Amino acid sequence: MMYFANRRRSTLLAQACLLWLAAGTAAAEPQFTLDQILALLAGNNPVLAGAKARRESAGAALTTARAYPNPELEAGGGSSTGIGPGALNGPNQALFLAQPLDLPFVRSARREVAEAGILSADAANRQVWLTVRAQASQAFYEILRRQAELAIAFDNETLLSQIREKVGIKVDVGEAPRYEAVKAEAELLNAVKLRETAAIRVEDARSALRALYGPVLPADFAVEGELPVLNGTIPDLAALRERVLAHQPALAQTRAEVVKAGARLQLEEKLRYPQPTLKAGVERDPGLEQWRVAIAVPLPLWNQRQGPIGEARADLRQSEAAAVAQELAVLRELEAAYNRFRVAHRQVETFEGGLLKEAESALKVAEAAYRLGERGILDYLDAQRTYRAVRNDFLNARFDRQAAWIDLERLTASDLPDHPL
Repeated sequence: MMYFANRRRSTLLAQACLLWLAAGTAAAEPQFTLDQILALLAGNNPVLAGAKARRESAGAALTTARAYPNPELEAGGGSSTGIGPGALNGPNQALFLAQPLDLPFVRSARREVAEAGILSADAANRQVWLTVRAQASQAFYEILRRQAELAIAFDNETLLSQIREKVGIKVDVGEAPRYEAVKAEAELLNAVKLRETAAIRVEDARSALRALYGPVLPADFAVEGELPVLNGTIPDLAALRERVLAHQPALAQTRAEVVKAGARLQLEEKLRYPQPTLKAGVERDPGLEQWRVAIAVPLPLWNQRQGPIGEARADLRQSEAAAVAQELAVLRELEAAYNRFRVAHRQVETFEGGLLKEAESALKVAEAAYRLGERGILDYLDAQRTYRAVRNDFLNARFDRQAAWIDLERLTASDLPDHPL
């Protein structure tokens, strides 16, 4: 019987050490709220940095499209040797300047391609921002979720430790068989394993959030916050669908790519027209000086740009098909997020409507019955497991609803007013 008393003392000592270490770690770790986490995105997320660089590249492409072709200067000289009577000998020089002419309709078509590229880059930039912001929010709430699971695991371990103590006392005085103590000990060991697993999941969730920021987040940090209170009414799917079609950056990007492909096709078709080059120059020989003005026009006899035009036309069809596929994919993603939100919301309402209290009441009834000897240890432990499962299910339903809501906000572009790029 001393075995159970020693085990009780060791368990209490271990729990006290864990609480002391947790308190010391929490005091040393820097605390971050959701707003602080999101504020760190703009300057520290590599994906956002890549999207910003893409926008700068599109702006540089417009600068290139607006640039005029450079002139070409040709200078030369040599020696002239006369042939025949009266011919003069001496040095000669030549200087020519050639300026390719940028046809206005070609120039405007080239600029339209670059401007469509900027529209596509801007939409992609917004889409990346929404995605990364949603990822950061999901990772933040995932840490809160794992921390709540760890708290439940601690409570479960504490409760099972108390149950084992009560069972040990009843075994010591001969009011309960020894197998009840063995069963209670096994349940406590399982609770310890669940608590250790929950602690590891907290670290994994921290690592997932830190992966979005790199070294800006310390190796050991903590988050503080709670789930926001959501409106009790479920949003209308038709209204959400209209907003997605009107404001989703992913759809705006594919539509801009269609415009860009169409502008490129027009550019390739207009490039069939010969691009003339204006030339002017002077030649000076012994006893002779010549001034020349000429224009050079390439003749499109063998190459009429059938290949580039065909490629541009195929790219246009491909962009149109990609835009339709993207729209279908986004609407499907919206419906999936909406259905997940509805299911999780109804689960939360069920738990809040009395299921959680019923499970807690059942545990109290089972405990009282066990104390009075009306029920065995198995009924008591079964009620405890049911209560733990209900608490975990309620926790998962709340966080699943929040995750679905974050996806709905991302798809409807609700966070774009805060877009800093």
